[in-house]
Amino acid sequence: MVSIYLVGIVILAYLFGSIPTAVWFGQAFYGVDVREYGSGNAGATNTFRVLGKKAGSIVMFVDILKGWTATNLPYLLDSSIVGTHDGPQFVNVQLALGVIAVLGHLFPIFAGFRGGKGVATLFGMVLAIHWPAALMCVSVFLLVLFITHYVSLSSIMAGFTFPFSIAFIFKTTVPSILLYGIAICALILVTHQKNIERLLKGKESKIYLFKKKTQV
Repeated sequence: MVSIYLVGIVILAYLFGSIPTAVWFGQAFYGVDVREYGSGNAGATNTFRVLGKKAGSIVMFVDILKGWTATNLPYLLDSSIVGTHDGPQFVNVQLALGVIAVLGHLFPIFAGFRGGKGVATLFGMVLAIHWPAALMCVSVFLLVLFITHYVSLSSIMAGFTFPFSIAFIFKTTVPSILLYGIAICALILVTHQKNIERLLKGKESKIYLFKKKTQV
């Protein structure tokens, strides 16, 4: 019975992550598949580029909510299955479900397994696991974006902020959170490989927070 419940929330976490917010929103309200424009990714950043700030903000919010919701699914189960809420076993289950949600975002069953880069969903997961560290990450993201106007660089710097803050500022006693933070860095570097190449060549797109138009 325990295994059935665990399998159930694993599937649910993947399905949450698989909701292709950018694709569905673009098709429903703009008649556009964002994957056919811009960077070709089904994520919030490309939605900002293709459909504008309003659409991008909505997609980002929902993608964050996907990660947050999936990571909090263990609260629906009894402590005999997932451990006490303040214990390492519970956190490990949360981490596993959050990762599964991110994989769902990267490879969504509802959109032909062509998803986004998972940064917003990752942030939702971090928010559920350790909200003070999440606030540090978003602060770094906004600061780097304000200075450089590169979303990709902002995402990379925010990703590196999480394990740094966990290890040296908040000094977590749960090793799996630190390991997860290191894994985040690796995942973000992998999913942003093309962006890094464009950054090095000076060809990466810019987004301006306080201007109506984006520079490509």
